[in-house]
Amino acid sequence: MADPYRTLGVERTASEKEIKSAYRKLAKELHPDRNKDNPQAAEKFSDVTKAYDLLSDKDKRARFDRGEIDAEGNPLNPFAGMGGGGRGYRGGYGAAGPRGAYRDQGPAGMGGGMGAEDLDLSDLFEGLFGGGRSRSAGAGASPRGFGQRPPPPPPRRGADIHYRLAVPFTDAASGRDQRITLADGKAISLKLPAGVETGTQMRLKGKGHSGPGGDGDGIVTVEVGPHPFFRREGDNIRMDLPITLGEAVRGGKVKCPTVDGPVMLTIQPGTHGGTVMRLKGKGWTKKGEKVGSEPARGDQLVTLEIQLPEDLSELEKRLDGWADTSRPREKFGL
Repeated sequence: MADPYRTLGVERTASEKEIKSAYRKLAKELHPDRNKDNPQAAEKFSDVTKAYDLLSDKDKRARFDRGEIDAEGNPLNPFAGMGGGGRGYRGGYGAAGPRGAYRDQGPAGMGGGMGAEDLDLSDLFEGLFGGGRSRSAGAGASPRGFGQRPPPPPPRRGADIHYRLAVPFTDAASGRDQRITLADGKAISLKLPAGVETGTQMRLKGKGHSGPGGDGDGIVTVEVGPHPFFRREGDNIRMDLPITLGEAVRGGKVKCPTVDGPVMLTIQPGTHGGTVMRLKGKGWTKKGEKVGSEPARGDQLVTLEIQLPEDLSELEKRLDGWADTSRPREKFGL
């Protein structure tokens, strides 16, 4: 995969907010549901998601910036390129020293293939300095560890598996559990975190690919769907509710939808259009706040809109001979 910063179109010094904003914009443009006839868009969408997964993880981003992992999150070989291609050293003392030294080591050889088993340095130092060096360290030992191989890298854990979970607006708001089918075909129940939003990630330990160093994880990225009349505003949910002229004038009880189902709303007589009514605890789940064992929730704010009938003829008849003497624009000096 290409450089994740370049994939998201941000600078390496970009803040978390800038990275999230760039991801949301690209994810919206490239989402498969919007590009069903464009397989290239789906591929780019996958690249953008992988880039965001890496850069949104502070630890992985720092390791990538230090050159410890690649754009896929895999560890890089810290000794890559230190042996001129990995072939054994064939210059210097000759092609065939004591005990067949300087043989071809293959790709794993460090420093051009000069391993401790290839060159008996104790014999070399004894020949140079008259045998005065102690052999107590054993064959192959040398000052400052010359010729020693580095310890082998730890076994690599399995790769993570990335999932995208589309969550309905009402489920995300109320925190309803979701079902997701994993790569192995098993379906599990997933509890949404409080305050969930598009881009929220959940880690499923050990649900990734198997590896000699352990199993990878499953990474679930949430995408909250839109709603035809609800809209989120922080921890609150807003909506516009139409009422009739008679309900506004005389008052009454009307049904009002919420993410938990409809409730009855009491309209006071003489209610004006634009009046905002508050339904306590009918908003979004709040991160870090609880009421008992459940997450606390914001409120639902309902703006009342007076809707006139399409046929005004009957209303006009009733208004004949009546004049409204109020001055609603007086406060504007009009």
